[in-house]
Amino acid sequence: MQDWLRLDNAALIFPAVRKTGWSNAFRVSATLAEKIDPVCLQQAVDSLRERFPSVYVCLHRGFFWYYLQKLKTSPKVREDAACPLIHMTKPELRECCFRVLYYKNRIAVEFFHALTDGNGGMVYLKTLTAAYLSLRYGFKPQAQYGVLDWMAAPEESELEDSFLKAAGRIALDRKEENSIHLKGTRRKDGFHYLTVGTVSEEKLKARAQEYNTSVTAFLAAVMLQTILDLAKHKKTRKWAKITIPVDLRRLFGGNTLRNFVLTVNVGVDPKLGEYSLEELCKAVQSQMNSQITEKQMAARIAANVKPARMMLVRIMPLFIKNIALKLVYHFVGESKGTLNISNLGRSELPPEMVPYVENLDFIIGTQATYFHNCSVVTYKGKVRINLIRNVEESELERNFFTRLLKMGIPVKVESNFGGGSLCIAQIAEWN
Repeated sequence: MQDWLRLDNAALIFPAVRKTGWSNAFRVSATLAEKIDPVCLQQAVDSLRERFPSVYVCLHRGFFWYYLQKLKTSPKVREDAACPLIHMTKPELRECCFRVLYYKNRIAVEFFHALTDGNGGMVYLKTLTAAYLSLRYGFKPQAQYGVLDWMAAPEESELEDSFLKAAGRIALDRKEENSIHLKGTRRKDGFHYLTVGTVSEEKLKARAQEYNTSVTAFLAAVMLQTILDLAKHKKTRKWAKITIPVDLRRLFGGNTLRNFVLTVNVGVDPKLGEYSLEELCKAVQSQMNSQITEKQMAARIAANVKPARMMLVRIMPLFIKNIALKLVYHFVGESKGTLNISNLGRSELPPEMVPYVENLDFIIGTQATYFHNCSVVTYKGKVRINLIRNVEESELERNFFTRLLKMGIPVKVESNFGGGSLCIAQIAEWN
């Protein structure tokens, strides 16, 4: 790889729209059976630098575009903080665009979204965990289930901007209804409240099948019902909508480790009256079925790729591009959704690693203008639902998990606030 790398098509917007106190970032983590050895973890981080050249980078500003500069040394592992996804500042991003953290028996990696998406991030985490276990216990896991051979050279296809290949000839119109945004008392110190609900994969899938939906569609319908309940006393002309990221590798193939995700918005119009869960499930699943097709996604990709290819845009100074991208993000980005539900689906590991890894987690940060988000990953038959917020009010997660409990889906709740007594009180109350 050359010493620098262009941002992929999805990544172009992230440096432009960041602002004081907010940068678009996400976290993946693995909880092991034993306490982390930070010296061994640092060695594992160092061993992956040549294997992941699109990850070991920092962000720089050019006259026309931002670009990623290859790191000459690996980042130093750090002990984890009190809350996930502390703001990545401009000086930090100029040094390195990802963090490797540890706390007790947990390894966590936080990425600035310009590097990769959740799927690419999980590949890095799994390979890092494999390298750590190899150094710690003297065995090398097989290269499968997202674990790469970290001694091999990177493949060119892992570094490609797959959006350029997948773009269709016709660009899809981006026009759609604006969405409700939940309000709250925002934390000014950057603290993020995290509530994790762990449920049985078997029971969640069984309940989703009763409504003839996928797990993602079912969770989106339950979340929509929660949002509608919280907003029902407010007069609004806006829709309630869930933003769902779609892994385009499943439609178009490829093994890029960079961003290759596009979002769809699914929802309902509250002005039409109240909705049963069955109605919401049908609405969400039908909208997902109609939007998540190869032709629809290719047309949506084209709407993003074609403007960036225009000569006028290419020669436009970066400060003007930034203004334009901020306007696009405001009018066709966050204004169209209430919150995200990002589901990585079932995640597996090589058999040799399974006894050592107890949990996998995936957390997306809050957005610039809406203050809640939801991310999901399944491992060892357990579905981990991570709800994050940067406002004081906890009604959303309380209401959401209560609904699951009332449908016969037991939920084990953990949080990073209030101590263990709060978690026990919540479980006792919701049961």
